[in-house]
Amino acid sequence: MNKGGGSGGGMAGSGGGSGPTAAAAAAALQKQKALLQRVESDITSVVDNFTQIVNVARVSDPPMKNSQESFMMEMRASRMVQAADSILKLVSELKQTAIFSGFASLNDHVEQRIEEFDQEAENTNRLLARIADDASASLKELESHYYSSAQRLDI
Repeated sequence: MNKGGGSGGGMAGSGGGSGPTAAAAAAALQKQKALLQRVESDITSVVDNFTQIVNVARVSDPPMKNSQESFMMEMRASRMVQAADSILKLVSELKQTAIFSGFASLNDHVEQRIEEFDQEAENTNRLLARIADDASASLKELESHYYSSAQRLDI
């Protein structure tokens, strides 16, 4: 029976490479393996203890043997309850992890989009400044051409 704790990790990222995404993927994979081992251990414990209870449940004549069997059944039932409790705690951890990792990935996505929009805004501002400079230069050139032309004087 495994009583080890720890919250379950969501699959924050996948794929190879380096950096935070690869580290998160490796950590999530390791966490998943640990959780699977924990579930397997707890379920095996429940099944084994149930099997032992069924085997011990046979009625026999000597009273001493019946009390020993009764004690064994109580002990096995207690172990089953502990394993079931461990499984319930694991399910709760997985639910919490799913909720919180969902929020974390959502926040990461929002921050990434904000950065992208900020970069796009900077690029747009630079483009508008360049267009304004080009328009200003063109307007000055046209003004100088207009004021120096002979047609302006004829009107």
